[in-house]
Amino acid sequence: MEPIRQVEGRAIPFGRKNVDTDVIIPAHWLKTISRDGLGKGAFEAVRKEPGNVFADPTWAGAPILIAGDNFGCGSSREHAAWALLDMGVTCVIAPSFSDIFASNAFKNGVLTVALPQEAIDRLMEVAQTDPIHVDLEAQTVTTPFQDRFEFPIDPFRKHCLLNGLDEVGLTLARADTISEYESKATAQLPFLAHATA
Repeated sequence: MEPIRQVEGRAIPFGRKNVDTDVIIPAHWLKTISRDGLGKGAFEAVRKEPGNVFADPTWAGAPILIAGDNFGCGSSREHAAWALLDMGVTCVIAPSFSDIFASNAFKNGVLTVALPQEAIDRLMEVAQTDPIHVDLEAQTVTTPFQDRFEFPIDPFRKHCLLNGLDEVGLTLARADTISEYESKATAQLPFLAHATA
């Protein structure tokens, strides 16, 4: 997982409320065994709407998505986070998120930033013309117009995202402790080392 310290660039001014995971990535895209290519299916139904933001080259490759309340509701598909990453989005800003989506996003290296609706409205306005800057370490979202919004984040999640630690990374960070335990266990209980299945 790539560390996230700062995310800066254009932000897709999506703003829609109650976007469920089936809208983020439709079910027929879930047959793949790879995370690659899911960005092509992201927001497939929305992309069919005339004048949608995903068809506008202004926001192609934007690293930030601004959404409405209750983003990521619905099923618990991890593919939703994979699809966002594959389309280049590493930060989603919304008033609230589904708990399961927020957890899946975190575990896959997507920063979810919850801000009040007034801040979302302002960011939607700025996103039309200018970039947005998200600083995870300072826990702020800023604009070129001196807007500054602070956001809360769980300290453990912040630590993991700053250091690029997924569950495997967290385990590997304790490799010395695990090896020490295994050595002691083998010395104290040698019969376990030779046990057969």
